[in-house]
Amino acid sequence: MYKIVIIDDEPLAHNILEEYLENRPEFRVVGNAHDGFEGLKLIQQTQPDLLLLDIQMPKINGFELLEVINENPEVIFTTAFDEFALRAFETNAVDYLLKPIAQDRFDQAIDRFLSRQNAESNTSKLLEIPNKQPEEADRVVIKDGTEIKIIPTAEIEFIEAYDDYVKIHHHGRTHLKKKTMNYYEQTLNPKTFVRIHRSFILNINALTRIESMEKNSYHAVLKSGKRIPISRTAYTPLKALLGI
Repeated sequence: MYKIVIIDDEPLAHNILEEYLENRPEFRVVGNAHDGFEGLKLIQQTQPDLLLLDIQMPKINGFELLEVINENPEVIFTTAFDEFALRAFETNAVDYLLKPIAQDRFDQAIDRFLSRQNAESNTSKLLEIPNKQPEEADRVVIKDGTEIKIIPTAEIEFIEAYDDYVKIHHHGRTHLKKKTMNYYEQTLNPKTFVRIHRSFILNINALTRIESMEKNSYHAVLKSGKRIPISRTAYTPLKALLGI
């Protein structure tokens, strides 16, 4: 039996989706959540095979929720807005259902899920989709223990490569995100964030000076006192961005 979690801020949507599943004995709804924070707890507790996931919700949206879960369930997006369709399909979600959802269209999505079960789940592909929704442009959602925290990008000091993750450096702390440096290089504001090294993206507002080292090498000295290297290829573009 496949376990389903429904995450949607509209109670009516929960009722409709559960009604549609009544004729599907191979599925069991193991939890209902009305925002991303509740959804995270349910996913951790129930380990579902499939999420029926709304996108526009209070606190954090559906895409941001997927970024902070360690589990890797399949996803059928359910939303009243068609502008998210491209991003949803780029993540290789099972399907994208536009409200109001008809029974036959829902059945088609469920059948598609069943047909994919011999293939690897593709939720993780979301991590490399570079286009963010408006509310994501100025924030990064991280998981801190069992809590979800929202960090304004303006407060990020720098980002550091760390194996298959990156480290978000923020107010003297580091937070791991399962994304790549290329992702953040493409999505962060290029007037504020610059790739100064293969392993570092710098918020230029955190920079206090550029320190010359031997053999034409340089370090960025930050307001916090930290020093991070500047590659030779990045030195000239960094100076141009700073107007020096």
